[in-house]
Amino acid sequence: MLKDFSVQTLFMGVLTTFVGFASSFAVVLHGLKSVGATDAQAASGLMALSISLGLCAIVLSTVTRVPISIAWSTPGGALLASTGVVEGGFNAAVGAFLICALLIVVAGLFKPLGRAVAAIPAPLANAMLAGVLIGLCFAPVRAIGFNPLLGLPIVLAWIVVGAFKRLWAVPAALAAFVLVVAFGVDIPQGALGSIEQALRPPVEFVAPVFNLPAFISIALPLFIVTMASQNIPGIAVLKVNGYQPKPGPLFSVTGLFSILSAPFGGHAVNLAAITAAMCAGQDAHPDPARRYWAVLVSGISYVILGLLAGAVTTFVALAPPILIQAVAGLALVGAFSGSAMAAFQAPESREAAAITFLVTASGVSFAGISGAFWGLLGGGLMLALSRFVQAAKK
Repeated sequence: MLKDFSVQTLFMGVLTTFVGFASSFAVVLHGLKSVGATDAQAASGLMALSISLGLCAIVLSTVTRVPISIAWSTPGGALLASTGVVEGGFNAAVGAFLICALLIVVAGLFKPLGRAVAAIPAPLANAMLAGVLIGLCFAPVRAIGFNPLLGLPIVLAWIVVGAFKRLWAVPAALAAFVLVVAFGVDIPQGALGSIEQALRPPVEFVAPVFNLPAFISIALPLFIVTMASQNIPGIAVLKVNGYQPKPGPLFSVTGLFSILSAPFGGHAVNLAAITAAMCAGQDAHPDPARRYWAVLVSGISYVILGLLAGAVTTFVALAPPILIQAVAGLALVGAFSGSAMAAFQAPESREAAAITFLVTASGVSFAGISGAFWGLLGGGLMLALSRFVQAAKK
């Protein structure tokens, strides 16, 4: 195994971790806080996710010798941000995280469930995702409106660096955020000392509470979003690069690691989609049989970053929330544009996709259930009616 290690895989593994963590940890923190987590619980969730996905990546890459990249559910974090606090608070959200994880395990073991998720019309799944993401994508503009001197440097860094190297756009925005906080925000006396104290791993156990509103508002949409926008595309990336893993066992393993992270505030661990291409492609190593080392290094790096989650969260808390939301929104612009384009591409499902998008994006809850569920339901009914009418005309 050690003979397969190389400097190239080491570099790509570290780079993958930096890009994955820097580009989306803000989404995770904002999502967890939106469903009721305290700063300490959000830090614990970030730590639990980082360590769980790191260990999952280490286990899968070691056992299979395939570059199976693991990530947290970034779209899932955006979903939480659009959902808000449900009945039962963060404890109920944690209960929903556990149910989602169990559903992912079952989807891997029970093929009909996996096929049922795959059978959800792609335009509707993408429309729901676009509706979930659009709220956060407004945050960069709101940050500029809040304070141009603070918000504009973050957005300009993303634009300028992204024009040359798209991969570095969000890390550049994050670097601008750090500089803005350091030089543009009035930091209370003694706050930097609290960052040093926060270097201790922020373990916070959250007793799960199970109720119907959290199940429908969080568990089901989180399961659908994670499977449709992370797990299934993650398998596709591996196949494009010449690997042929069995999807079911991989889904189940990520679900098991999600179960481990949920009681500590983690929402979902899954196959990586975007960063998966970094470790599975030629840039990781010319020899496909040696690329798994990039994932192994990435997993170790995520575990290390997870142990520092408390310090990261404490530093972020020094800034106005809209600034870190701006970084999160910039990280999701690509995902939003891709899902929106896919949602409205087919003329025959365009109206149904529009209903799904608009109801989800409205952020309005009915009967304590979030708009993501109602959007998918409304779009599904519209699509079924449209198909029934078309069949009746023939």
